[in-house]
Amino acid sequence: MSETNVVVLVLPEVNLLDLAGPVQVFHAAALRGAGYRIGYVADEPERLSAQGLLLAGLQPLPPAGAGDLILVPGPELRRPPPGQPLVAAPVVSWLRDAYRRGAAVAAVCSGAAALAEAGLLDGRRCTTHWALTGLLRQHCPAARVQDGVLYVHDGRVSTSAGISAGIDLALSLVERDHGAALTAEVARQLVVYLRRSGSGAQISPFLQHRAHLNPAVHRVQEHLAQHLDGRHTLADLARVANLSPRGLSRAFRTTIGMTPLEYQQGLRMEHAGTLLAGTDLTVEAVAARCGFTDARHFRRLWTARFGTPPSASRPEALRG
Repeated sequence: MSETNVVVLVLPEVNLLDLAGPVQVFHAAALRGAGYRIGYVADEPERLSAQGLLLAGLQPLPPAGAGDLILVPGPELRRPPPGQPLVAAPVVSWLRDAYRRGAAVAAVCSGAAALAEAGLLDGRRCTTHWALTGLLRQHCPAARVQDGVLYVHDGRVSTSAGISAGIDLALSLVERDHGAALTAEVARQLVVYLRRSGSGAQISPFLQHRAHLNPAVHRVQEHLAQHLDGRHTLADLARVANLSPRGLSRAFRTTIGMTPLEYQQGLRMEHAGTLLAGTDLTVEAVAARCGFTDARHFRRLWTARFGTPPSASRPEALRG
């Protein structure tokens, strides 16, 4: 599995949740095998957070480029005097150079100001805390600032709304890198919703129907999530659950109101949407990766669910 350096840029008066929330997501993903290495950098060795906690031992701004993700947690943003920048010039130059070298950048909340200073939001869709969208439009008129969204990806530039939305942003990046199943594990570990789209609060099928106390159904749900491309007969799943096939079907219907096949199809369609939105795979390749042996069958299921063929349109809820 490829490795990604998550370079956390610590700005003066950084908000702790803006920093800790996304970092916790990447840390939890790394513990589950995702190749994230987290480091903390600044143009000074120490920074005082907005909440009064001193952050020390920060590394100097390193060379960064392709394969790196620069995470910019939001600071306590104060409007500077006219003509003065919002972010220090050395930080702006470093961000601009890192992006030029191929690094991806992701800003949480007011961290978007740093990206704006570096010119990385010009002509791009972006967002920030609802209270700062007017300031961002004024400070960066070339940016296409989006209201009422959790996060926005535009190429290698990602931005999120305020504070806790940084967790949603980080989950979406983990999903883009490592898929929905691992991301769902992380979300469950952190006891948060897995939001599939920046435009709303849709809950992934990987997390839906899990708030029950039936251990046999949980075992089968976990098995299906971890083996999306496998062929699972009802008898196979019954052995996972230590139930008879009839008992498993009854347990699924009683517990979550659907059959194991219906649940499996929901997971597969979710994963298919991720692949269609985030890769260059053909519809046939996506169908195969999601366990559909017949691409025509996959097309029919997709069209019946979303109203359009998978090659023609992708539902907004499945776009990153």
